Amino acid sequence: MSEQEASGIGRGVRAGLPLALAGLADGLVFGALARHAGLSTAEATLMSGLVCAGTAQFLAVGLWASPLPIGTILLTTLGVNLRYLLLGATLRPWLDPVPARRRYPFLHFLSDESWALTTHAASRGHVRPTFLVGSWLVLFPGWIGATFIGATAGYAIRDPARWGLDFAVVAILAALLAGLWPGRRQVLPWVVAGGTAVVAQHVLPTGWYILAGGITGSITGVVRRDA
Repeated sequence: MSEQEASGIGRGVRAGLPLALAGLADGLVFGALARHAGLSTAEATLMSGLVCAGTAQFLAVGLWASPLPIGTILLTTLGVNLRYLLLGATLRPWLDPVPARRRYPFLHFLSDESWALTTHAASRGHVRPTFLVGSWLVLFPGWIGATFIGATAGYAIRDPARWGLDFAVVAILAALLAGLWPGRRQVLPWVVAGGTAVVAQHVLPTGWYILAGGITGSITGVVRRDA
């Protein structure tokens, strides 16, 4: 590994650490909800390690029942995680200089948080693709560790809303959006994306409104730029 690549990892670790600490509440809530849904501590922790997609995991445990509605869970999580097609596409120009044999393994480290941190850093100047890896290196262990603690505590956290822990997801996403705010001149795609998501939530199956909002917002941004 070159010195510049190592520097990129270091910058990613430093940028990701505050977000990883803030996201601990998110993992605690998921672990507790997973236990209430009937998963063991080991199963909840393993899900966070193998899936590592917070929104999809929350939706999955919300649908957890006996017998397990496998088809519904698969369809719902597919709709939510298709947003990674859009997130990955936005990073393509930044990853173009990287050979394909290294570029696609880098995308394994893509999450909402690591994408937001990387996009913000890239907009402020040149950063190495290893920045994405560095941010993930602190976000991933934090998510797994918090899941384990939340699942171990289990029923001690009977009502996350009572402690305000259920607001953790909203707070983290709001902080990420604030860092990516492009200014009033580019507000239209954001408004279109948000409005579409709100409407689609009442029309489309659970989770698919995220993709609908992302697609319409992206199209609006392209049309506006080319107009």
